[in-house]
Amino acid sequence: MPGTMTLAVPSIGAGGLEGERSGHFGRCDTFTLVELGADSILGVRVIENPPHEEGGCLRPVELLASHGVNALVVAGMGARPLAGFRDVGIDVYFEDVTPGIGDVIARLLNGEVGPMDDRFVCGGH
Repeated sequence: MPGTMTLAVPSIGAGGLEGERSGHFGRCDTFTLVELGADSILGVRVIENPPHEEGGCLRPVELLASHGVNALVVAGMGARPLAGFRDVGIDVYFEDVTPGIGDVIARLLNGEVGPMDDRFVCGGH
């Protein structure tokens, strides 16, 4: 992974590297934002996710873009928010096996997580 990246992971509760990833990105409690260097973690911060009703499934797109996020790892998402992230230049990665946020980050750094494509899109969003 060249350069630096600000990666978001939908999180349950307080989030952080020791936290658990949320399976539903739009309704997660928080987003854990991780500053990544070429092969290491440079910093971690957590931001609250507003209620889903405030802006619907595109609200996280605006929120994460406003915090300088340029990549996101999810266990699934609908076609509408996926298109929204693509429109603002945020790369979306798909990983649906590893619940621990730190473990998800490690898998990404090791090149074990690939980009989300349309076959992983959830219906109804």
